[in-house]
Amino acid sequence: MPEKIEGRAIPLPLDNVDTDQIIPAQFLRLLEKKGLGKYLFYRWRYDERERPKSDFVLNDPRFKDGSVLVAKKNFGIGSSRENAVWALTDYGIRAVIAESFGDIFYGNSIKNGLACIKLDEKTVNEIIEKAKDGNLSVTVDLLNKKVIFDGKQVSFEIEEYARRRLMSGQSEIDYTLSHYLDKIEEHEKNMKAFMKTNLSETLKKLIEG
Repeated sequence: MPEKIEGRAIPLPLDNVDTDQIIPAQFLRLLEKKGLGKYLFYRWRYDERERPKSDFVLNDPRFKDGSVLVAKKNFGIGSSRENAVWALTDYGIRAVIAESFGDIFYGNSIKNGLACIKLDEKTVNEIIEKAKDGNLSVTVDLLNKKVIFDGKQVSFEIEEYARRRLMSGQSEIDYTLSHYLDKIEEHEKNMKAFMKTNLSETLKKLIEG
């Protein structure tokens, strides 16, 4: 993932959007990430005959290519299903801006390269209002920890671990190895010969793929 995420804002002015609303339980049997995007917000997007509902934001042509979802409080609460994050990313959502997030959803998002950005209520409401006409572009600047929209720049806080993971695109294992490989090598140098395992060489090969 690059240092900046830029895209059209998709307004979803709702509190407490849970993971069952993001992707209903009947689709959890699908274990592949690819293709889950078509089931994103399934109950809100489609009627009982699987016809698109014209009044839902994802069915509005103005937001067809949107990639920054903007919601309100407690986005992603509920069950721990990682499929909710997979559905969002497969659809093309690269960042979610909200006042707060479910803890497990937030952790799953970091693992899967989905940026979850917390902003205050006033700013979230302002972005949602400006996004309603379908013409608002939002930039999430991970390097400088700023959200840029409509000529404004708003700072946000994010855990350094999460920020670096999102910018590097590293898996948990790769991220850990990149930070602790030097210490492992130093430890091996101080080991007695009969105890040496060449673990650092094995880890280097894992990092290099």
